[in-house]
Amino acid sequence: MAEEKAKEKKEAKPKAAPKAEGKKKGKGKEAAAAVAATGVAEAPARVPRLKEHYEKSVLPELVKRFSYVNAMQAPRLRKIVVNMGVGDALQNAKLLEAAMADLGIITGQKPAMRRAKKSISNFKLRQGQPVGCMVTLRGARMYEFYDRLINVALPRIRDFRGVPMRSFDGRGNYTLGVTEQIIFPEINYDKVEKVRGMDITFVTSARTDEEGQELLRLMNMPFRQR
Repeated sequence: MAEEKAKEKKEAKPKAAPKAEGKKKGKGKEAAAAVAATGVAEAPARVPRLKEHYEKSVLPELVKRFSYVNAMQAPRLRKIVVNMGVGDALQNAKLLEAAMADLGIITGQKPAMRRAKKSISNFKLRQGQPVGCMVTLRGARMYEFYDRLINVALPRIRDFRGVPMRSFDGRGNYTLGVTEQIIFPEINYDKVEKVRGMDITFVTSARTDEEGQELLRLMNMPFRQR
């Protein structure tokens, strides 16, 4: 009896292989049918050009400049935080919705609503009321936003002479203030209810302001010349 059961198990194993092959063939047929229907094959994920620039040019330069033992010690961008305050949303809630829509168009990511942490009677502010919105960008979206900011949006500022160099926080992080969201070409000026500013914070892994400044300078941040 034991020998017969062993033979049955051996015969049963090869039967499972054709099912897997059939699934693979089915997937291949579905992909071929999709390409035939649309005429377009799925393109591989594109690596942001600023990320390639960092890996090929910025990283070796930082290692050489600060004499790092390991390339992993070199500073890099961790995230970009975009914050837009909407204080007048206390009187009109639609203004907050419009600000969140603009911020979503600019960053390509849904913003998070920010609420007041405490009540302030002088400003008629109660704890928990919405007062702004923010977006945290990482990965490919972070590099794409950085690319559009320095190459498209900032040059559209009137009489632009560079961004200030004094806005580092002592830990290698840099904060940039923008007074108008209409510098981004994605925003349609005719549909803007109110011109607003925003704060853009570049969070890096740098240990000092000097390292953070050198990282952003090599990544083409247009610092103001002294």
